[in-house]
Amino acid sequence: MNPIMQAAAAQLHDQQQQDNALALTLLREALVRLSVRSELRDNDSALMITGRGAALPLWVFVGYGGNDFSWQSAEKRHPVNDVAGAAQALADYIGR
Repeated sequence: MNPIMQAAAAQLHDQQQQDNALALTLLREALVRLSVRSELRDNDSALMITGRGAALPLWVFVGYGGNDFSWQSAEKRHPVNDVAGAAQALADYIGR
Protein backbone atom coordinates (compact mmCIF):
# COMPACT_ATOMS: atom_id res chain seq x y z
CA MET A 1 0.00 0.00 0.00
CA ASN A 2 1.43 3.38 -0.91
CA PRO A 3 1.89 6.10 1.76
CA ILE A 4 -1.12 8.11 0.61
CA MET A 5 -3.41 5.10 0.85
CA GLN A 6 -1.92 4.21 4.25
CA ALA A 7 -2.63 7.72 5.54
CA ALA A 8 -6.19 7.61 4.20
CA ALA A 9 -6.81 4.20 5.78
CA ALA A 10 -5.41 5.41 9.11
CA GLN A 11 -7.64 8.49 9.03
CA LEU A 12 -10.70 6.38 8.25
CA HIS A 13 -9.84 4.03 11.12
CA ASP A 14 -9.39 6.97 13.52
CA GLN A 15 -12.75 8.45 12.45
CA GLN A 16 -14.48 5.11 13.03
CA GLN A 17 -12.96 4.89 16.52
CA GLN A 18 -14.19 8.41 17.30
CA ASP A 19 -17.68 7.57 16.04
CA ASN A 20 -17.73 4.39 18.16
CA ALA A 21 -16.58 6.29 21.25
CA LEU A 22 -19.32 8.89 20.73
CA ALA A 23 -21.96 6.18 20.35
CA LEU A 24 -20.81 4.49 23.57
CA THR A 25 -20.77 7.84 25.39
CA LEU A 26 -24.35 8.55 24.31
CA LEU A 27 -25.35 5.04 25.39
CA ARG A 28 -23.73 5.57 28.78
CA GLU A 29 -25.72 8.80 29.24
CA ALA A 30 -28.95 7.00 28.33
CA LEU A 31 -28.15 4.22 30.81
CA VAL A 32 -27.59 6.80 33.57
CA ARG A 33 -31.13 8.06 32.98
CA LEU A 34 -32.32 4.47 33.60
CA SER A 35 -30.20 4.19 36.79
CA VAL A 36 -27.87 1.64 35.22
CA ARG A 37 -24.22 1.99 36.26
CA SER A 38 -21.70 1.84 33.46
CA GLU A 39 -18.30 3.19 32.58
CA LEU A 40 -16.27 3.62 29.44
CA ARG A 41 -13.20 1.43 29.31
CA ASP A 42 -10.20 0.69 27.11
CA ASN A 43 -9.75 4.07 25.44
CA ASP A 44 -13.51 4.46 25.01
CA SER A 45 -13.71 1.31 22.90
CA ALA A 46 -16.05 -0.56 25.29
CA LEU A 47 -18.71 0.15 27.87
CA MET A 48 -18.77 -1.94 31.04
CA ILE A 49 -22.09 -2.29 32.87
CA THR A 50 -21.74 -3.16 36.55
CA GLY A 51 -23.72 -3.10 39.73
CA ARG A 52 -27.15 -4.25 40.79
CA GLY A 53 -28.81 -6.45 38.22
CA ALA A 54 -25.59 -7.43 36.47
CA ALA A 55 -24.21 -10.63 37.98
CA LEU A 56 -20.93 -10.11 36.16
CA PRO A 57 -19.71 -7.08 34.27
CA LEU A 58 -21.44 -6.85 30.91
CA TRP A 59 -19.28 -5.53 28.08
CA VAL A 60 -20.87 -3.55 25.26
CA PHE A 61 -19.05 -2.78 22.02
CA VAL A 62 -19.88 -1.09 18.75
CA GLY A 63 -19.65 -3.70 16.04
CA TYR A 64 -20.95 -4.72 12.66
CA GLY A 65 -19.24 -1.87 10.83
CA GLY A 66 -20.32 0.68 13.41
CA ASN A 67 -24.01 -0.12 12.92
CA ASP A 68 -24.87 -1.97 16.14
CA PHE A 69 -24.13 -2.07 19.84
CA SER A 70 -23.34 -5.68 20.69
CA TRP A 71 -23.08 -7.66 23.92
CA GLN A 72 -23.23 -11.26 25.18
CA SER A 73 -20.50 -12.40 22.78
CA ALA A 74 -22.28 -10.51 19.98
CA GLU A 75 -25.36 -12.71 20.38
CA LYS A 76 -27.34 -9.62 21.38
CA ARG A 77 -27.27 -6.38 19.45
CA HIS A 78 -29.18 -3.16 18.85
CA PRO A 79 -28.78 -0.40 16.22
CA VAL A 80 -26.55 2.51 17.27
CA ASN A 81 -29.03 4.97 15.77
CA ASP A 82 -31.52 4.02 18.53
CA VAL A 83 -29.56 4.84 21.68
CA ALA A 84 -32.62 5.03 23.95
CA GLY A 85 -33.85 1.67 22.68
CA ALA A 86 -30.43 0.12 23.17
CA ALA A 87 -30.27 1.45 26.73
CA GLN A 88 -33.70 -0.01 27.48
CA ALA A 89 -32.74 -3.34 25.90
CA LEU A 90 -29.61 -3.47 28.07
CA ALA A 91 -31.56 -2.52 31.21
CA ASP A 92 -34.07 -5.27 30.43
CA TYR A 93 -31.25 -7.73 29.72
CA ILE A 94 -29.69 -7.23 33.15
CA GLY A 95 -33.10 -7.33 34.83
CA ARG A 96 -33.51 -3.66 35.75
